Amino acid sequence: MSAAEFSSSHEYGKYPVLIFGGGRGGSALLDMFIEDRLVHVIGIVDPSPDAPGIKLAKLHNIPTYQDGIAALQACRAFPDCILYNLSNDDSVAAQVTQVLGDKRVATGLEARLFWQMVTNLKQLKAEFERSQNHLQAIIRNVLDGIVTMNAAGEIHGFNPAAERIFGYALNEVLGKPISMLLLGNGDAGFQRYLTQPDASRTSARAVEVAALHKDGSEFSLEVSLSDMTLNGEHFFTAIVRDITERKLAEDKLAHLAHHDFLTGLPNRALFLDRLECALALARRDHSRLAVLFLDLDGFKKVNDTHGHEIGDLLLKGASGRLCAAVRVSDVVARMGGDEFTFVLNRIGDAHNAQILAEKIVAALAEPFVLAGVECRVGGSIGISLFDGGTEDAETLLRHADAAMYQAKKAGKNTWRMYQEGDVAES
Repeated sequence: MSAAEFSSSHEYGKYPVLIFGGGRGGSALLDMFIEDRLVHVIGIVDPSPDAPGIKLAKLHNIPTYQDGIAALQACRAFPDCILYNLSNDDSVAAQVTQVLGDKRVATGLEARLFWQMVTNLKQLKAEFERSQNHLQAIIRNVLDGIVTMNAAGEIHGFNPAAERIFGYALNEVLGKPISMLLLGNGDAGFQRYLTQPDASRTSARAVEVAALHKDGSEFSLEVSLSDMTLNGEHFFTAIVRDITERKLAEDKLAHLAHHDFLTGLPNRALFLDRLECALALARRDHSRLAVLFLDLDGFKKVNDTHGHEIGDLLLKGASGRLCAAVRVSDVVARMGGDEFTFVLNRIGDAHNAQILAEKIVAALAEPFVLAGVECRVGGSIGISLFDGGTEDAETLLRHADAAMYQAKKAGKNTWRMYQEGDVAES
């Protein structure tokens, strides 16, 4: 491209620049100016066609010159042209005076200082870009969701992990309110945080909120919030994590801590807790309750004859019949092995507890068919009654256990009622 063609095609409003020297300094300066929107390089001068600056200029269709006078002649078309001399040729200043009169040229130490500044800027730019690329790679690949929003709660950033967590693409949430992702108290908590005065606001760490997926499903979200000021504007960053699986695991562990793993019934600890609550209610309402202690008759024989697998199936089947025999308000628990306990709330009188004991014995008397094997068991039941006395949960359970052994001695498949100093027969 000729200087005239280049002159007619250049964008006006930019500063025209002519560079002398295509070595390391001139090449670095040209490289910076190529990317600068305010600079229009009209040419570069170097006697060597293999100089790096000459090669770079040719790649970008920038005029190149081996003769300084020819380049300065072309510069006449640009009255405001700025001249930089990064060559080692001291005659450039004389050539400029010869062609352009008193036009000044940046040369010598001044040009070298400028070149050093350009080099430092390029290094800083490269380091910044590397840092930015590293940061963006972390944000893109981090497992936690990162959501940024302004003081009004409008979403400004949404990383790929947040897209996976909520099911929305970035373009679907930009500029939208954060409330579209939250439910009830979760949204209210966000709004309170966003509207707090700066002085009283502190970072919120690992707060659990209810969130909403794009498909309409609800899930548990753990959120950590912090705020920052950028160019005088307040922004907030939320680090979010879907904790649905963790919550399920915690719930399962909590259930296992208080329930029998085989039958799903309350275990001894939970039974005693329920019994304590039932006693407090009975004392307040002046009502009666009964505690039953049941031991399966013949279970050991089934277990020894048919194996533990059939034994486990029998325990599950028996627990189902026991639950069906009592009211929803009553409690059935497995104490371990083949022992089960009951809390019968508001039974009225002792006769009602006896009727239920007979119902349980009758329910167990029906044969069980388990994996093609028919099994038969019975039940020996001890009953202790709370009638406004001073007995605690452990005492009532111990009395029912003692009455159960009396039922065993009486021939099994029956019940006995505990009385102070005596055990009443059925």
